[in-house]
Amino acid sequence: MCDTLVAGPTATASGAMLFAKNSDRERNEAQRIELSPRRRKTAPTERLTYIEIEPAAETHAALICRPYWMWGAEMGANEQGVVIGNEAMHSTVPAQRKPALTGMDLVRLGLERGASAAEAVSVMTGLLERHGQGGDCGHYGRFYYHNGFIVADAAEAYVLETVGRWWAVERVADFRALSNALSIGAADGVSADLQKHAEGAGWTDGEGRFDFAERLIDPVRDASSFGRGRCARAASLLAPKAGRLELADLQAVLRDHGAEAEGDADWSPRKTERRSICMHAACGARRSQTVNSMASDLTPGAVTYWVTGTSAPCLSLFKPVVLGLPLPETGAPTDRYEDQSLWWRHERLHRAALNDFPAALALVAEERDALEAGFRQQMAEAWPRGAGTVSTAIAACWRDAALAEDRWRRALKPNHAPSSIGKPAAISWARLNARAGFPHR
Repeated sequence: MCDTLVAGPTATASGAMLFAKNSDRERNEAQRIELSPRRRKTAPTERLTYIEIEPAAETHAALICRPYWMWGAEMGANEQGVVIGNEAMHSTVPAQRKPALTGMDLVRLGLERGASAAEAVSVMTGLLERHGQGGDCGHYGRFYYHNGFIVADAAEAYVLETVGRWWAVERVADFRALSNALSIGAADGVSADLQKHAEGAGWTDGEGRFDFAERLIDPVRDASSFGRGRCARAASLLAPKAGRLELADLQAVLRDHGAEAEGDADWSPRKTERRSICMHAACGARRSQTVNSMASDLTPGAVTYWVTGTSAPCLSLFKPVVLGLPLPETGAPTDRYEDQSLWWRHERLHRAALNDFPAALALVAEERDALEAGFRQQMAEAWPRGAGTVSTAIAACWRDAALAEDRWRRALKPNHAPSSIGKPAAISWARLNARAGFPHR
């Protein structure tokens, strides 16, 4: 379960394209932040997560955020300023179980082979039609699904939604949210085989158009994932600021815990029965959580990507990355605890915070926002001074973020009362902690 946002030039205060995404996956499914360098074709095929396909003659360098065990990426950006994020989608048409392309493979392929948003969409749809999508995308639990995407560059953005080899695309007018639910109505373009099927099934109107989401969404799965609800929630948070949206506004949406949390200083994940944009895992069906977050400012000449590299954006800091400059060291986490990676070091804060979540969030939130405002200011002042100054600013932001997270973790007071997330969820977390070899506090 994930949530992706985009705000085009007409919707932002600066006139720059902004993009943001939460990646929601299973609790121990660490996510890596890596640089995929330019590559030239050296072999007749290229191995992806499950299958081999024909390689590109040359690829673009890309920043990718990927589940540690997959070839593909949940979200990322390339050196041409293209950004892509994916969403699991559920349809009345069953998802294919036979291994093929995964949605994450398509994200990375679009980034490595697309020099613009439009070209990335073309790459992704062409490969989808040729190879199909399928295979298990779960970590501990099996999970099969179709995929949706937001694809953007500095000038334009698209929503791409797929069901099997069918696809529909919508050009974004101003701002858009996408969650785990088919959302395109009358599309700006559809695959030829889908159009043929729609006409044969009597879906189309006199102009050959039809409502893609209405015809294909699985309402039962949507009720479970609350995809349309989260999409509507994100849009409602963006809409009041349309025309003056800033990066911090999109980051705030990624930290949203839903209407249930508004004005409740004692809110904890226990109080939210459904899935929220900032997702916190519990027992039962809500086994996933937000494991990484990314926000992008595509201002020409100052393109900056902001990543947490960690779970729970409400307890994390967005830190700057610039393609072409050194990528700060984040380690190579897996699903086993170690203290060398950023992702697992942060889990010491995150998992301790679950014992008394309201107190932890109160401890973190104000300083978190102030630090991030300072990081954005440092980067804004560094860009006119050249790459060396930008590199220095990046290093300073990452250093200050690490110091703050360590300070927050040490400041958390032991809580001997019942866990704020409730006994069933606490038992579920204890089981997952043991599976990862996560140390007792």
